[in-house]
Order: sequence, then structure tokens, then C-alpha cells
Amino acid sequence: MAGRFLCRTTTLLTRSQVPAGPRFFSRTEPESLTLRRQTNGIRRITLNNPKKRNALSLSMLESLREDILTDVDSQDLRVIIISAEGPVFSSGHDLKELTSAQGRDHHTRVFRTCAEVMTLIQDVPVPVIAMVNGVATAAGCQLVASCDVAVASEKSTFATPGVNVGLFCSTPAVAIGRAVPRKVAMEMLFTGAPLSAHDALLHGLLSKVVAEERLEAETLAIAQRVCQASRPVVALGKATFQRQMSQGRDAAYVTASKVMVDNLALRDGQEGIRAFIEKRKPVWSHLAEKACD
Repeated sequence: MAGRFLCRTTTLLTRSQVPAGPRFFSRTEPESLTLRRQTNGIRRITLNNPKKRNALSLSMLESLREDILTDVDSQDLRVIIISAEGPVFSSGHDLKELTSAQGRDHHTRVFRTCAEVMTLIQDVPVPVIAMVNGVATAAGCQLVASCDVAVASEKSTFATPGVNVGLFCSTPAVAIGRAVPRKVAMEMLFTGAPLSAHDALLHGLLSKVVAEERLEAETLAIAQRVCQASRPVVALGKATFQRQMSQGRDAAYVTASKVMVDNLALRDGQEGIRAFIEKRKPVWSHLAEKACD
């Protein structure tokens, strides 16, 4: 099971033709739309266009996709954190790219790429955490909703205001409608009115709300906890969670029951059980290999 999932991820890498890079890489040129750095298993990706409110332009989306996919199957990568420079996490799509002058083909490419990035976040084998410290609107709110975990400062707000400029937030609604109750999503979509961080937490868009000065520490604490677990076990669990959530109850139990058995067959699955019985800390291999019979 884990092997099949890793093969799927490798296919994504090949299709996107992302070049292999060093284990620890920092892309810090001033013109970079995103910044990427990685240490101790934690990859930090920062949206880096605050002058344009970190709009998810086509170029920004492509840069974000590359930063997620590069070396995604490396054992050194355990978790990804997405954050942003400036007071706006992301204002959504760049509306200048969506005028009629750009043409239908360009519009199609923008939304196709956006959907690929949002789907990719849920398909990669490591957890992706949004660290939000400011405004997240439209596709920016979609990005938060697409992440596996989302931590925000108390000052952060979330909205889908597209209806107010004549462009209903239909694609953000895909992710948001799966994160919050239907009627909350519909009110957001119909009115464009923002949710406070605490209301976003109440309705399930966020995992945790903290004081601004605690945001980084709290987010890193979650990431570090993820790093303590076995990579293939986390990968298998994430893939299974996403799959069973789209199924009916009975089918979901069939899927999850089979995966529990597959999990037990992993080397790290048996190591964890032995460590518990022997009252010691597990020593993970982080390899998606079956235990010896």
C-alpha cells in the first residue's frame, strides 16, 4: 500500500519534471516569488510577494508547486510549513491575469494550475501545515483549507469575497466546503464577509489559534511532533485518510481495515509495537519496507 502511494508521488515528480536538488536548499534571491529552506526534516515555504499581497498568480502557483515537489520522496523531508511575508497571507488570484485581454486559454491554465497545487498539497506523502498571520482571501483561503493542519494568529481573517467583484469563489469553495459546515461555507461565498480567526477555528477551517508572538513556536512544535513519527506510517495514514473521507461509511471501514493490516506489515509498524511492549522508544527505519516474517 505504501509502495503504491510512493509510486504515485514519483509519477507526479516525473510529470512535473522537477529537478533533483540538494537536501538543504535555500532560494533567497529577492525576485523569488517563494522562498524555500529545509532543516531537520522541516521544509519552510514562504510566499514572498507582499507588495502584491502574495497574490496566487500563475507564476506564484508554479513556484509553490516546485517548492512542494522538489525531493518530495526524500527521507529527509518529513513535514512542510507554508507561510507568507507581510500582513496578507494571500489575497487569492491576481485579478490582472483574469481580464478578458488575457484570453480563455490563459484563464483555464491559471485555474488548472491552482487546482493541481491544492490537490498536490493533499496528495504528497508528508503533512502540510499552513502558518497564517494575516488576511487570507479567495484562493488564499482555499490554500489554508487545503492544508492538512492550519495554525493562525488571533489577528488573522478569512474570506471569499469574489462575489463582490463579480467572480464567485467556485474553486475556493471546493476546499472550504470540505473544511467547514455547508451553511457556513455558503454564507462566506454569498456575502464575502470575513471570518475572524476564532470563528474560523470554531467552524473547522483552522486547527489552532494563538497569539501572534506564539505563532511560529506553536507551528514548529506541531512540525517537530510530526518528525518524531515514522515517515512511511505517516504517509500511509495521510493517503488513507484522504481516500476514506470521500467514501461512504461502510466502504471507508473496508478501506481503513485493510490499511491497518498493511500498516502492521511495515517494518516500522512492527518496530513501534515491539518498542511499546518492551517499554522503550521506537527506532524508526523511515523505510516503506515490510517487516521480516
